[in-house]
Amino acid sequence: MAPTKDYVSPTPRVQVQLQGRALHITFNNPARHNALSVDMWGAVPALLQQAAEDERVRLVVFAGAGEKAFVSGADISQFEDQRAAKEAVKHYEALAEEALMGIYTFSKPTLASIQGWCIGGGVNVAISCDIRMAASNAVFAIPAARLGLGYRYSALKNLVDLIGVGAAKDLFYTGRRIDAAEAMRLGLVSRVCEPQTLSALVTETADSIAENAPLTIAAAKTIIGEILKPSPDLDTERCRALILGCFESEDYAEGRRAFMEKRRPQFVGR
Repeated sequence: MAPTKDYVSPTPRVQVQLQGRALHITFNNPARHNALSVDMWGAVPALLQQAAEDERVRLVVFAGAGEKAFVSGADISQFEDQRAAKEAVKHYEALAEEALMGIYTFSKPTLASIQGWCIGGGVNVAISCDIRMAASNAVFAIPAARLGLGYRYSALKNLVDLIGVGAAKDLFYTGRRIDAAEAMRLGLVSRVCEPQTLSALVTETADSIAENAPLTIAAAKTIIGEILKPSPDLDTERCRALILGCFESEDYAEGRRAFMEKRRPQFVGR
């Protein structure tokens, strides 16, 4: 067997460390509550590819640096440069989709360790993981409708598969914030604990997974993925066109400006 290379992140805003059998990937942008920048999205696929081929790794744990946030959404400082123009939107969305689908389809178990803010893209990262554990101070929201954003099919499907149609529509249409207790009732997270015990709970769970038969777990993950596959009647082109239409709309431009100006947007439906 070829020697295993050490893990090196391409950006300091994503930290990576092998702890026992668990590879820990930490979003490290605490000044912006771990908001996801382009380089952070881009770092994830290569790290997962290396972990998939590393026999030492039995699972991957995602977390946010500091105590205030898992991921608070997109890095707003990059909105004008990365999401305003049509081509930039496509580039940003492609990076995000590659990272999120990389997590969702990763061959080994994935676990999200959540405390503080888990907003927008943070929810997408969390629901792409197999298991979500949250501190009692966690706050969840999907504020896309407050910004005029288009939301990709894969993210909405993951949300619906996890918490059901009614709850998904409630959270998405209103953009309201929910606490960890409600998130657990909805099935958005599987376990909740006090912030000071989250690390121990994650470690205990990771150790349990690492001790179990990897082929059995891999088979279960694959079969569950087959169960959740979409209908063959799905119109993917229409979904993509609707999302692009949101990003090209006047409402998206207004939502982006209003967010940065910290005011309520005035949407007109075009």
